[in-house]
Amino acid sequence: MLSPVGLRQRSDLLQAIRSFFLGRDYIEVDTPLRLPVLIPEPHLIPFASEECFLHTSPEICMKRLLAGGCERIFQICHCFRKEECGRLHQAEFTMLEWYHKGWDYFDLMRQCEELIGWVARKVPGFSGLTDGDRLRWQDAQVDLAPPWERLTVAEAFQRHAAVSVTDALRADRFDEILVTEVEPNLGRTRPVFLYDYPVELGSLARRSRHNPAVAERFELYVAGVELANGFSELADPLEQRQRFQRAIEQMQEEGKTAQMPERLLANLSRMGEVAGIALGVDRLCMLLQGHNDIAQTTPLIFAEL
Repeated sequence: MLSPVGLRQRSDLLQAIRSFFLGRDYIEVDTPLRLPVLIPEPHLIPFASEECFLHTSPEICMKRLLAGGCERIFQICHCFRKEECGRLHQAEFTMLEWYHKGWDYFDLMRQCEELIGWVARKVPGFSGLTDGDRLRWQDAQVDLAPPWERLTVAEAFQRHAAVSVTDALRADRFDEILVTEVEPNLGRTRPVFLYDYPVELGSLARRSRHNPAVAERFELYVAGVELANGFSELADPLEQRQRFQRAIEQMQEEGKTAQMPERLLANLSRMGEVAGIALGVDRLCMLLQGHNDIAQTTPLIFAEL
């Protein structure tokens, strides 16, 4: 369990995040935790809640709000993912998610730099911070002063992996190689935005207008820890339906059940050009406080209940 000092810091962190977005004309939203249908994502296992599911992220609801006319929205909420447990994972965790109409993924990268710099300055006493903008975590010394590094997935594999992205995909080893060979080297001296994922791994991201082989998706890494996942959002309901169908077929092959999120698809074309991102609040708190496990950043440790 967190100490009173740690609890105060976590509280101040949440308030600093809110003040950042409210000061930039965002609306804070509060969407349901229980949903009858989730976005089909083969790598995520949801918790059942009677006839519904506990959401794995608030994305499906927030996109419907964007389709209804909202321009800038954010949410801090608990999310639930079954069978996720470890030093960097908990089955229940705190997510910050936000969306901005008229932006793309590069705009979100710049705002990420601004947000994390803001909270590091606004909340006093973080033990992981030294010399103002320098983060010390395990054996990494990370300079948080912008601009941060931008690195394409192809460049990262060329720099850190024994095989190319193409070969990793062909061997069905992309995730394995990313986690074991690439991720540990990212963000060790400066945070890095890993961007332009292969379109097969684009999830809900828009296909790049400059290179159709990649999707406009990025992940933010600090000291080797994945902290955020952002997109230029795909707003084409036909292409999104095709991607969902492939995901559903994969889940069925693995013995999982999934449904097509028809209401989301019906609203998608009205969403317009939007960029969206999810950031792990517990992981951010862990890095800033200098802890080695996100369980040390939460008010209650689940295993003790």
